[in-house]
Amino acid sequence: MNTTATDIDVLRVFCAGDGRYGNALGVVRDARDHPDESSRQALAKELGFSETVFVDDPERGIVDIYTPGLRLPFAGHPLVGAAWLLDLEVVCPPAGEVWVRGDGEFTWIEARAEWAPPRTLRQYGSAAEVDALDVPEPGEWIYAWAWEEEAAGRVRARAFPGRGDGIDEDEATGAAALLLTAELGRALNITQGRGSQLLTAPGPDGIVELGGRVRLEGTLTR
Repeated sequence: MNTTATDIDVLRVFCAGDGRYGNALGVVRDARDHPDESSRQALAKELGFSETVFVDDPERGIVDIYTPGLRLPFAGHPLVGAAWLLDLEVVCPPAGEVWVRGDGEFTWIEARAEWAPPRTLRQYGSAAEVDALDVPEPGEWIYAWAWEEEAAGRVRARAFPGRGDGIDEDEATGAAALLLTAELGRALNITQGRGSQLLTAPGPDGIVELGGRVRLEGTLTR
């Protein structure tokens, strides 16, 4: 059992323009005290964030991603957050090499939609319908969305992981945004959850760019 104190940087990823909202993320910069999958999974469960990232090599950007209940080969908001925190040009989850760029306000990653875990993309007729949805029973991973302004690519979305692990609704979901962008074949400006903002743009050869604002909330010790 690990008895050494671990520092966890807590970020908010895909914040609104005023810095509010965003999806909470834990980043363990030094993962040596959690060398195996079981200890990492235990810490991710204890923290209870949508995802927690363990940094195995900060120079090469090698990272490992966990929800409270499972390990993920790829996830959007952990990679955007870790890249911002560590000032990386490339970040490497198990799915593959992800290139990063920053433009001052936003941090962008380039990824393939097929890296994203399966999600059910469910379109509704209006943003008000999405707003009125109740959290469904666990089972299916549902990304509910509707056009707010189709001509401008503005989307209203909510995400329901359906895993029964305490994350009933995901505040901002980069992987699902990639899937929706790939399906629609156009750039999107997505407002998700309480007011988080995700920007996407399809690129060449199946690549999709995903961008958002990141802020540091503080540090926890466990």
